[in-house]
Amino acid sequence: MNPAPASGEREDLASLRDTIRRFVEREMPRADARKWDAQDIFPREVFARLIGLGVTGVTVPEQYGGTGVDVVAAMTIIEELSRRSLAVAVPYIMCSCYCGMNIGKSGSAAQKAAILPKVARGEILYAYGLTEPDVGADIASVKTTAKIVDDRVVVNGVKRFCTGANIADHILTLVRSGDPAARHRNLSLLIIPTRAAGVRIEVTDSIGMKGAPTTDVWLDDVTVGIDDVVGGPDGWNKGWEMITGSVLNVEKLEVAAMALGIAEAAAGDAWEYAQARQQFGKPVSTYQAVRHKLADMRTDLLACRLMLYHAAAMASRGEPCGVESSMAKLFVTERGRKIVIDAQEIIGAYGLTREFDAERHVRDMLILPIAGGSSNIQRNNITQMLRL
Repeated sequence: MNPAPASGEREDLASLRDTIRRFVEREMPRADARKWDAQDIFPREVFARLIGLGVTGVTVPEQYGGTGVDVVAAMTIIEELSRRSLAVAVPYIMCSCYCGMNIGKSGSAAQKAAILPKVARGEILYAYGLTEPDVGADIASVKTTAKIVDDRVVVNGVKRFCTGANIADHILTLVRSGDPAARHRNLSLLIIPTRAAGVRIEVTDSIGMKGAPTTDVWLDDVTVGIDDVVGGPDGWNKGWEMITGSVLNVEKLEVAAMALGIAEAAAGDAWEYAQARQQFGKPVSTYQAVRHKLADMRTDLLACRLMLYHAAAMASRGEPCGVESSMAKLFVTERGRKIVIDAQEIIGAYGLTREFDAERHVRDMLILPIAGGSSNIQRNNITQMLRL
């Protein structure tokens, strides 16, 4: 079951979607995706072939070698890659979104000129270093410190749940750069090389998102240049405004796009299995209990798609979309979780085995209502932005 694109999808996006689907079938076969998951592998050679399509340029302005910032195109790519494997989808996000969109929005002129062409060529991966052992949703309470010593910045602290830091080139790190009492006014964003002296990265063994796993990162007297402050020296103490607004809105949509892709894959497998599996002399798809689950899946997938791409289109146009992006992240990840569990139930005992992808779909999906701001945080965002 290949889900149809949303009604009215731009012709260029339909062509892009078809290109990525053909790439996935050719370069990311199911057997390989299962191996990447089982062995926690980032398939760099496959990623290299993906960036050969030029898809990392969709978040980069043309003046830096990209094709122009197009959030809808980026979500299309993330969705289609996620239908097969997060081991490729997440590194794509780390390049195009974590790096491209943050530097494109907040980088200095020198940083844009040096970094964005590498994004367009797919040569650089960024991880996010926002959360900490005692800091989750309340990221204004970060305790990792940064102090200017002569013309250098010295960093100390611990970051937690840094997706893909072990495969990244740099960590986009939120630090406390002044008095903690000032909270939002004393935060800065740093570009820290993962190979810098004093950086230690340890993979956390989580249930899903293999290939670009979550990590803990220790920063022990890590020293970077003042020009490694995002925005250059003028970006000091301006980290809060850099990470809020449009960039975090797009991060919510990235998570929703992953959830939509996984849910589509799970629903497609269940749809095909239900027609092939015979019980009591007829396909299980003829039984009402199964048919109703499949009908709900298809209905939810359409609703998820419309919500995601409505918000993505707003983001592409530069319109305020905080409410819509929180709604999309909440709805798509929550409905996606129901879809993958229902799909596993339709497949039955086989859905619990490694021979089928259903169990991986469940493991990967369970992460997504939490990642990028939990469902309850999104509910808080929605009610606060709507001034309840």
